[in-house]
Amino acid sequence: MEALRQDDPRRFGPYTTLARVRESAVAVHFLARGADRDGLALVTAAWPALASVPAFRRRFRSEARTAERLAGGPVPRPDVSPEGDGLWTATAYVPAVTLSEAIGLAGPLPERAVRVLGAGLAGTLSRVHASGAVFQGLAPGTVLVAEDGPRLTAFGPLGAAAHAEAREGGQLSVRLGYLTPEQVEGQEAGPASDLFVLGLLLAYAATGTTPLADGPAEEAAERIAHGSAELGSVPVGLRALIAGCLSKDPAGRPTAGSVAAELAPEGAADRAQGGWLPAVLAAAVTDQAARARALEPPAGPVDDGPRVPPVEERTPTGAALPDGGAPGHVVPPGGGHDGDPGEDSRTTRFLGTGARTPRSDRATAQLTLPEEVTNAAPPRLPAAVPPPAQPYAHPAFTAAPPALPAAAPPVPAPRTGPVTGRRALLTAVAAGAAGLVVGGAAVAALGSDGSASAATDEKPAAEPRPALPGRPPEPRWTYARPAKAPAPLTAGVWRDRLLVLTDTAGATAVDLRTGRKVWERADAAGAQSVLTAGEDLCFLAAPAEFLWLSPADGRIRHRVRFADQFDGVPDMKVAPLTGQSGSVLWFTGSHTVTVRAPKPKKGKKRGKDTQVVKAYFFAYDVVRREEVWRVAVPAGRAPGTPAYRLIAARNADLVVRQDAGTLTPADVRAGQGKAVFRCFDRTTGKPLWNRRFGTVAPGGAAAGDQEGRLFGAVGDDLGAFETGSGKPLWTLNGTASSVFGTPVAAGALLHTTNRDQEVGAVERATGKVLWRRSTEVPAGDGCPALTLSGSGRTLLAADASQVTAFAAADGRRLWKFQDIGAPAPDGAAVTAPYRVLATGKTSVVVQRERAFYAFPVE
Repeated sequence: MEALRQDDPRRFGPYTTLARVRESAVAVHFLARGADRDGLALVTAAWPALASVPAFRRRFRSEARTAERLAGGPVPRPDVSPEGDGLWTATAYVPAVTLSEAIGLAGPLPERAVRVLGAGLAGTLSRVHASGAVFQGLAPGTVLVAEDGPRLTAFGPLGAAAHAEAREGGQLSVRLGYLTPEQVEGQEAGPASDLFVLGLLLAYAATGTTPLADGPAEEAAERIAHGSAELGSVPVGLRALIAGCLSKDPAGRPTAGSVAAELAPEGAADRAQGGWLPAVLAAAVTDQAARARALEPPAGPVDDGPRVPPVEERTPTGAALPDGGAPGHVVPPGGGHDGDPGEDSRTTRFLGTGARTPRSDRATAQLTLPEEVTNAAPPRLPAAVPPPAQPYAHPAFTAAPPALPAAAPPVPAPRTGPVTGRRALLTAVAAGAAGLVVGGAAVAALGSDGSASAATDEKPAAEPRPALPGRPPEPRWTYARPAKAPAPLTAGVWRDRLLVLTDTAGATAVDLRTGRKVWERADAAGAQSVLTAGEDLCFLAAPAEFLWLSPADGRIRHRVRFADQFDGVPDMKVAPLTGQSGSVLWFTGSHTVTVRAPKPKKGKKRGKDTQVVKAYFFAYDVVRREEVWRVAVPAGRAPGTPAYRLIAARNADLVVRQDAGTLTPADVRAGQGKAVFRCFDRTTGKPLWNRRFGTVAPGGAAAGDQEGRLFGAVGDDLGAFETGSGKPLWTLNGTASSVFGTPVAAGALLHTTNRDQEVGAVERATGKVLWRRSTEVPAGDGCPALTLSGSGRTLLAADASQVTAFAAADGRRLWKFQDIGAPAPDGAAVTAPYRVLATGKTSVVVQRERAFYAFPVE
């Protein structure tokens, strides 16, 4: 514990800071007094360089919520900063030292103390595992020993990070500690993984060294995966239990409940009564408590203004306390899993071991920003001018904006060829452990014109190195729209050669091989759909016209205004396109006609003319540039155009459903909460039937296939129906909160998605579940949007938080990707969801508003 520094904040919400306790990889910990001045609190404030990263903020708050759910016994209940008031948590202060500091002070703990420690930790793990989650927050620095028993301060890998820093160019580097055998081999972590780490911690507490994990990182990974643990120094009474926890086979490890029962049948709290700590540790805890009670708030007025110097001058080091004192009970923003799916369980990670933590010589996780964004940072302001408020940072931790760089940093050359050795696994800690994932170290930097400066027009981008478990492959290129340009209205792929973006200022084409901008056309402004029109033209649909552009230079070859093409429908208003198959697209349009009042009878006044909306469903051939057919359909809600969504395009017919937002009040009443699907003859447009399927709602998810099935969300379930008769075929049961999203049919499979952030695969014909996996994103209102790669081998789930890639056949989690993207010109944070576009059989493009990344996939 040390006195506050000049630049330390004096207040966090109702808490007045008294002293600086310690620094960690992600936060500074302060001793503080609450507004009532009766009790002491520990405030954990995130470093500003990390707090400015939206994904870090989401993870910080997610893990704090996990602590709230686990509160009780060894888990204190945190007070979490409200939105807009920085990024910090506070808990009641309990004098304690970390396990790593305890070993440094007193050496190995006696067997009784190890039993109390292990029973307390295992009891909490048992609570987490009972919910079906994984903890993943154990490390010597996140376990505290207090007078009345052990305490837990991290509830996931973010709080247990051994190293984290924001780097130049918008990157975030995170390094963590212990591996488990299954993670070294690239398998998914589960509850048994927590037991392996618990075994390492108990051996560390009993001997002062960590079996298997000490020494150089790559050698430690090899020993963890294949070596035998040397437990000769472990007390005999603990040896068999710890050996069981360190079993290479997860199925051979004991459960958390059985470990707790074996270590302390009477319970950890009862066993800790009467004193459980060695004298030197008990004295350290007592001394810390006395020093804390003697602290008073600093004299003078409390200033809530910015006090912390720029981040580059204050990078957290995680070094020992300046005065050698022991820290108090800190609740960092770490969090494991009690229903908290913020982490990718396939991410390789290793947790620290106090002073013995091996340091890797490479960054293990980076969050990348397009260089164009970082180059747009404002210059430093004079000292007399208050710096602008930075998003996501507590006012007391607002760092000065970085100076404009003199020149763009050099572009690292893409790496090719295989990565050899265990070091690849050790350095492949994807930032999924902290809710952050990287595109890799070889991402091409963006030039000021928004092009990928490492790419050339003559050669495609180099093939990236193979992906490691949990880590996304390196993007072949990145591209970002300039800050001065409008945000894209839409993006589409033309013949696997061009990525075409449209906005209110024009259309832009990007070469899908290199990421370089090919052309930009201002006269194609406002287009809202990008389609293919034969072999040699790119088709754009704008609100009042259709455009055909040359893919070579973007020059408009043909332009068809609706007023000229569609006779009898003057001033036609068109809804978003319904869909396309081959050269034919379908869309709805409407116009208003005046119906004259009938001639009045003799002696009567003539009535008023009325305005009536007439709506049509069109089929249009974009290659021949001619209307195929049109059919009159009921008008929609004012201004009158019904918007149809394509459910299935089959050989003889097509099935559509009207978007709920365009239904008239009369349609809503007649539907009685159910969606009406319409079927049209594909050749003539003749209406064939209108039908409801089960209780599929007007806005509920629905999709069809070529075999005449319709799949729709029915309450909490997913149902399959025969479109010809409406007969139910099968039902996939969900949970009370699942609510299925739009499925994707592929061969004999149907890929599913729901609001529990789960994706899966079932047999289309029977509904038999083949696999189901979580994206490990906190549950929200929406479902992940599914995209299948061109080869059909990779399934990608995109939501507002990340993109997660799965093997389509068996659901193996391959990798996940997050980035904060390119912010809006006014500096506002990006909140747009991720979007995935399949391009050919071996790549996809991931979009986050202005930022685009090309990833190789299977």
